[in-house]
Amino acid sequence: MTTSPIALTSALARFDAIWSPRIVAQVNDYDVRIAKVAGEHVWHSHDNTDEFFLVLEGELTIALRDGDAERTVVLAQGSVFVVPRGVEHKPSSADGASILMFEPSGTLSVGDRRDSVPDHVDVTTGHRLD
Repeated sequence: MTTSPIALTSALARFDAIWSPRIVAQVNDYDVRIAKVAGEHVWHSHDNTDEFFLVLEGELTIALRDGDAERTVVLAQGSVFVVPRGVEHKPSSADGASILMFEPSGTLSVGDRRDSVPDHVDVTTGHRLD
């Protein structure tokens, strides 16, 4: 990781792949990841960690299932939301968005439990920013 400041706008301009997070920094044992998103991700959950979302540009919708309860949250640009560990969720963005996520290094982008993964979703623990 670099010891120089990183402009997120410039970092986002360095890749085009959707649902394929890039690691822009590390804080202790956590990755700071950015991603471009469009369409739907996959229903999934993380058994051992919460997942932090910050919308940098656009709008992100997160569908949530916790037992029998279902709800949807809509995050406008500048909004943050934390999905608690173990809660099934499915991020989506009808018109596309850029997001920042904060989660433990090594956390799989499709969680520990998931539906089948569509081709447009990258199964990764994050890619280094080139």
